[in-house]
Formats: sequence, C-alpha cells, structure tokens
Amino acid sequence: MSKKQKTIQKEISLSGVGLHTGNTVTMTMKPAPTNHGFAFKRVDLEGAPIIAAKAEYVVNTQRGTNLEKNGVQIQTSEHVLAAAVGLDIDNLLIEIDASEPPIMDGSSKFFIEALEKAGVQEQDVDIEEYVVKEIISYKDEVTGSEIILMPSDEYQVTTMVDFGTKILGTQNATLDKIADFKEEIADARTFSFLHEIEMLLENDLIKGGDLNNAIVYVDKELSESTMQKLKKAFNKEDIAVKSNGILDNLTLHWANEAARHKLLDVIGDLALVGTRIKGKVIANKPGHLINTLFAKKLAKIIKAEKRNNVPSFDLNLPPLLDIHQIMDILPHRPPFLLIDRILELTDTHVVGMKNVTMNENFFVGHFPGAPVMPGVLQVEAMAQCGGVLVLNTVPDPENYLTYFMKMDKVKFKQKVLPGDTVIFKCELITPIRRGICHMQAYAYANGKLVAEAELMAQISKIK
Repeated sequence: MSKKQKTIQKEISLSGVGLHTGNTVTMTMKPAPTNHGFAFKRVDLEGAPIIAAKAEYVVNTQRGTNLEKNGVQIQTSEHVLAAAVGLDIDNLLIEIDASEPPIMDGSSKFFIEALEKAGVQEQDVDIEEYVVKEIISYKDEVTGSEIILMPSDEYQVTTMVDFGTKILGTQNATLDKIADFKEEIADARTFSFLHEIEMLLENDLIKGGDLNNAIVYVDKELSESTMQKLKKAFNKEDIAVKSNGILDNLTLHWANEAARHKLLDVIGDLALVGTRIKGKVIANKPGHLINTLFAKKLAKIIKAEKRNNVPSFDLNLPPLLDIHQIMDILPHRPPFLLIDRILELTDTHVVGMKNVTMNENFFVGHFPGAPVMPGVLQVEAMAQCGGVLVLNTVPDPENYLTYFMKMDKVKFKQKVLPGDTVIFKCELITPIRRGICHMQAYAYANGKLVAEAELMAQISKIK
C-alpha cells in the first residue's frame, strides 16, 4: 500500500534567539502543497525570498548547516528540518524574520512540540521514496569521517562519535525507525567543547548562546580568566565543572546524548537530499561538512537515476495495442509510422515501443556507412505516442489529426542505432483541455535515456 505525503494542518509560530546572531527570531511553520518539500522564507527581506532546503544551496558548515541562494542566507537549518523528518512530514514552509531559526534548547524538542500542536495531516499524493539498492558511501580521508548508506526495509540511522578526547570518549547511537525519533532523539541537545566556546567568545560568534542550550564538555583546565568570561557571557554568578566533565548548567538526558545529537544532525542534514530515503545510514564521526557533502552526492545519484529511470517491460507478453490497433487510432502510415506497440496506457501516461532495424528508409541517407536514427524522428516517435494518449480521450480517433504546437527542452543523450529497441514514455504535465496535450516525453534504449523533450500537441477534427 502506497504512503501519502504529509504536511501540517495549520500554521504555528514560536520565538527565541538565534545562537550565532543573538537576534530575537520568530519562526512560523506553515502547511505546504504536495511535492513542495521543505523551504525557508525570509519574511524580513524585501520580496520575502524563498530558499528550498536543498543540498545544492549549502555554502558553509561551520557551527551549523548554512544555506545561501542569490545572496540570501539561512543558518543552522538542521534542527528544524530534523523535527519535520522525525514526524514523517514531507511538505513545510518555514517563515523566519532573521537568518536562522531560534536555537531554543539546542535540540529539536520545541520544533517537534510545535509541529504536533499544528497537527500532521495526509495529502492526496503518494510519497516519493528513494529505495537504496546498493551501498553508497563518502569518506573524508583527512578526518576519517565516513557515511555509508545501504539497503534496508526502512530509514535507519546509526552514528559513531569519537572526538579523540577522554572526557567524551567513543559514543554510538541508533535509530531503528523514524517513528521513534521523538522519544529517542529529539531532546538531544547540541554540545561544544570548552576550547570551542573560548574561541567563539573571543570572536564574538556566540551572541545568542546561554548555558541552557548547549552541553559544554570541559576538555581542558578551566582558567580563572575563562571562568570570568563564561560568567559574563552566560550571565551566571557561578560556574563549575561536574564530575562527568561537563559544565554544571544542565543534566544529561542520556549518557550518549552527544551521539544522539549527532544522529539528529545527520537526519536534518540528509533532509536536504529532498527525497525520503529507504535505507540504513551508518555515520562514523559525522559532522555537517561530511553530512552535506554526502547529501549532495546522494541528490546527484537520485537525479541521475530518475533521469535514467528506464521502464521495465516483458516484451514477450502481448502488447496492449499492436500495430493494427495503433493504425486504427493514428492517421500515420509507413514509412512515417514510428511506433510498433503500445505497452501501457492510462489517463495520464503512455508507453510505446519501436524496433529499429537496418531496413528503416531514413538510414539510406542518415548516414551511409554509419547509420543513426535522426533525433527529429525520435521526437516524432515520442509525439506519436502522445497522439495515442490524447486520441484515446475521444470516441472516434480516426476522425482526428494531431498537430505539434511546441517543442521545448529537447535533449539527445545517446545515439539510436540499428538493432536497438526504443521505449517511449509520455506523461501529462497538465490535464488535457480542449484537445491540447502538454507532456513530458522520454526515449530509452539499452538501459539508458537517449532523448527527452517537453511537447505540446493539439488534436483537430478532420473536416
């Protein structure tokens, strides 16, 4: 049974400060239509520009995953995106009046609570899910950080954390199913080491930080001057180090809270792939840089596989329409009838087929000694498939002709040669209205995409 996309029922707002800017931020999460995905809208800027939450817009991963498009920035996007993924949400518009969401307590807890209060609702379109069929990996040879994605029955994540410090040690965390995100991962807060906090304070880079939104691991001796800086920065009269090596601002939710937060970050960063993932992620020493580099690699793989998504048909089975039935629908005749079979036909798409033989009349002149099927005839064949699709909507197709209105975004990827079996697939971009058919068409041969085009045609009654 196919799963449906989800969004929220109503908009909901929350306010706080941005960790790095110190600015007060109001963030409003709004329902979004199907196939929208996640996007941020900067309502504080002229024109309220929107940045889609996509890996291609990642520009910086220091102290968070930062996006930029046309000079407009979104900082530390990962915690709110992790919350959306953790609640099985597909479509969400996140409006903010500053460059970064509020840090809240450094986890996804408050975003989860807000989204649940808004209510999650199903939409009427099936989800798109990338099913992992083979191992995909990315490794940073310098740091030893590595992410591996392998086949699994559902989206699972394991993180292994090792910062080479005695105080934190080696930690692991695993999420076996997304449904457990709220209980097992969402409350895990961000963490820093004392030496990082000192550097951030010295460079005035942690204006919104207080000791309630970060676990601070004390990996060096706490000097008196550092103590005074921390007291001032965090507005505390006294600061001390607990026996477990963290500052006494808060109590750990779990002994492996750091590894759980890294898992939260992985989920938030991989949301930038833009597609649900059906597979198991194993992240060894993850960080925003390797997470987003892997997200970019995976997004490219998914895009390439979609482009080369060759329809699979058993050509030994009887076709839906044979050549005689096609000629009952189409007015074309040899040598200009360029499809041999219709394999699939619905209200919104059609799949046809042509066996290309050396006997084709166009090979006589294109080219003698090096025969190649002309690209324009590949487009014509796709259009004839589209003609079957649109003529299927009228009761007397023999009384109609199909005419081209427009061709756009035509691309030829591979040569079509004698002996090839070409599969044509046409999908409606918009519903057929007044006999006008607007469709995306693809041609495949030898397991590869050979041509694609956006076509528009119109049927006209023979006078």
